[in-house]
Amino acid sequence: MCTQVHAHYADLDEGEPAAYIPELATVDPDRFAIAAMTLDGERVGVGDVDQAFTIQSISKLLVYGLALETHGRQRVLSRVGVAPTGDSFNAIELDDAANRAPNPMVNAGAIAVTDMIGGSSIDERLEAMLAMYERYLGRRPDIDTAVWSSERATGHRNRAIGYLMLSTGIVGPDVEATLEVYFAQCSVLVTVEDLALVGAIVANYGVHPVSGEQVVPREVARDMLTVALTCGMYDYAGEWAYSVGIPAKSGVGGGILGMLPGAGGMATFSPRLDAIGNSVRGLRVFEELSAEFELHLFDPDRPWRRHA
Repeated sequence: MCTQVHAHYADLDEGEPAAYIPELATVDPDRFAIAAMTLDGERVGVGDVDQAFTIQSISKLLVYGLALETHGRQRVLSRVGVAPTGDSFNAIELDDAANRAPNPMVNAGAIAVTDMIGGSSIDERLEAMLAMYERYLGRRPDIDTAVWSSERATGHRNRAIGYLMLSTGIVGPDVEATLEVYFAQCSVLVTVEDLALVGAIVANYGVHPVSGEQVVPREVARDMLTVALTCGMYDYAGEWAYSVGIPAKSGVGGGILGMLPGAGGMATFSPRLDAIGNSVRGLRVFEELSAEFELHLFDPDRPWRRHA
């Protein structure tokens, strides 16, 4: 089925790669891949499955999990909430009543969460971030230094968000160091098969489907799934939850990560984005597969539902 869906959408040329990060504008817009991994470790992939691309905002979900694991739910909630905003992912907006960022999937919340990565230097914080990725992927990932540099050079809006949160006490004083780590975490290189593995781990409540290792605690994976469903697809999150119903996180590098408890992980890669910042082909693939196989999380006839 993945092969048929890939062929169906391979010629779809709507959308354009992200241009606000200059290095991302240079990617081949016609790259396209689909991958999936079940909870028992079975894999399927079609298209450009070996093509590396930057993870971008999908990193927000993983770093959120790291913060929950390291600091606990209440401390994280004191800095960032869990409410969908309906606003652009890079909106310069805070929850003024609670003095926190709205949710960890928008840039403000993600920067607040990145600020919680421990270490006495940038190098130590980068090491903690990369070690987190290594737990999921089974290898130390590379950082695309050209994209990292491009994000540094153009990330003025993120600096505005960071310094606004400094002014309200949401983040600590070393905003530039936090932004350096944030730009780096978004510039990590992954493949669509990497994302399918990550999806299977989170969908399996933190357990690696092959090794059996508990990569993240069960309760952390549950919170990651919840926030992914309600906030993971930028300001398309409500429509996504209604029509697709799979906890997911997208990134402007062209990836979409899906996590379906009881089934596994699914991912797509295609750099052509819509106006919101989601992959056009990726949206269509998830919509079709969700409908065809009754993958919606709340579908009463979902074949993957586990019975007690």
